[in-house]
Amino acid sequence: MTESLYDQLGGEAAVNAAVDIFYRRVLNDHRINRFFDNVDMEQQAAKQKAFLTMAFGGPNDYTGADMRQAHAKLVNNGLDDSHFDAVMEHLTGTLEELNVPQNLIDQVAAIAESTRDDVLGR
Repeated sequence: MTESLYDQLGGEAAVNAAVDIFYRRVLNDHRINRFFDNVDMEQQAAKQKAFLTMAFGGPNDYTGADMRQAHAKLVNNGLDDSHFDAVMEHLTGTLEELNVPQNLIDQVAAIAESTRDDVLGR
């Protein structure tokens, strides 16, 4: 039986570290940080950790909205491919900062990329 991506990445501790670094990067990026104005970032990070854990094959404790619903308001406020690309850039950079092997980064990027149309309401 093949180990899940979640386990290959390092489990809960790795996901928690990645989300924390990821949001630090995102909030420092003028291209996308406005989308997080008035967002409870502690709650946002917790949702993201639960979502990624589920998406990577770990325990499914995610109770948030689906990607289309969760981002609809942001799409109405101008969220587009350029912003999604910036998020992807920070996701990849975060994993590189954590010395994640390239084959695992590629798997994470493919999962994230698979959400593009839903996130952007297409």
